[in-house]
Amino acid sequence: MSYGTFKTIQALVLASVCWLAACEGTDSGGASPPAAASPFAADPGGGLGPERTGEERKIKVGFSMDTLQEERWLKDRDLFKRAVEALGAEASVMAANGDDAKQIEQAETLIGQGVDILVVVPHDAEAMAAIVKKAHSSGIRVLSYDRLIKNADIDLYVSFDNEKVGELQAAAITKLVPKGKYVYIGGADTDNNAHLLKKGVFNVLQPLINRGDITVVYDQWTKDWLPANALSNMRDALSANGNRIDAVIAANDATAGSVIQALEEQGLAGRIPVAGQDAELAGVQRIVDGTQTMTAYKPIRSLADKAAELAVRLARGENVDAPRKINNGKIEVPSVLLPPIAVDRSNIDETIVADGFHSREDVYRTGE
Repeated sequence: MSYGTFKTIQALVLASVCWLAACEGTDSGGASPPAAASPFAADPGGGLGPERTGEERKIKVGFSMDTLQEERWLKDRDLFKRAVEALGAEASVMAANGDDAKQIEQAETLIGQGVDILVVVPHDAEAMAAIVKKAHSSGIRVLSYDRLIKNADIDLYVSFDNEKVGELQAAAITKLVPKGKYVYIGGADTDNNAHLLKKGVFNVLQPLINRGDITVVYDQWTKDWLPANALSNMRDALSANGNRIDAVIAANDATAGSVIQALEEQGLAGRIPVAGQDAELAGVQRIVDGTQTMTAYKPIRSLADKAAELAVRLARGENVDAPRKINNGKIEVPSVLLPPIAVDRSNIDETIVADGFHSREDVYRTGE
């Protein structure tokens, strides 16, 4: 072999060694060669970049709930979680069962876990304002679910038109009882929805009150929405009026159940119209039995689906269409409000049953 041929082979070997070293990020002198040194460098548009080497990280949705002690909130939890997962995200749910300190602690835990958005059903509309501030300081947006968080810069509010719920309740009862003595059993004073419900009720009642057709002889909040507190209130209302009342509007079906229990104790159940809301199974069964007059049905699947959709979009930094604005004491909150439906004995099948909210067998207790 000639010297010239030897040098040529040596140069080729050295070049190969250098190229192999370059693939590992070093050469014989310890310095990294330019990235273009490799003839197999990935095309930047070829889908081989580091951001595409694994699956895209799932959006994490934190769901902080006031309680799971009522039937409807169990439905909200399950439907919301299912809707979030159907969108390719994941949901972490915590419920405080009416304990403000616990709900704040749980929300802080979700923030610490690095959720991309925090969805909150507040127990106390005012107390959760601190959590909104903390979430925002961590770059996490906050969606207020069904109940409005007061005095906070929340990003979005998704609920039903709760003022309309109250109007539907009062319209149904005043149609049956245009004159007489009324009892109002409200929800929890700490829940902004309870105030909206009451506002809607009195939007309808006030003109009749002003005319002297209706007198509200008892009007009381129900602490923490607890049926036991509603029962005590209704017993007081009956006692204070010698059982002489003509109609009752209750803030939800759970409180309506307590109202009817108190009426049963006095032999008045089924004789005095009672309104509720939420379309709880027990409430709908009472409508079938004739002890409860109506309920305001809020299709929870619609609420859960819409809230899940908007939460995931917010978490991704997308714009959302929120046509309404609701003042929460600090800002005009972008809001999406869904319509409620008045349900009585005449339209249970075409609403609650048709939607699969409750089965016909359960509503009419045909399997018992």
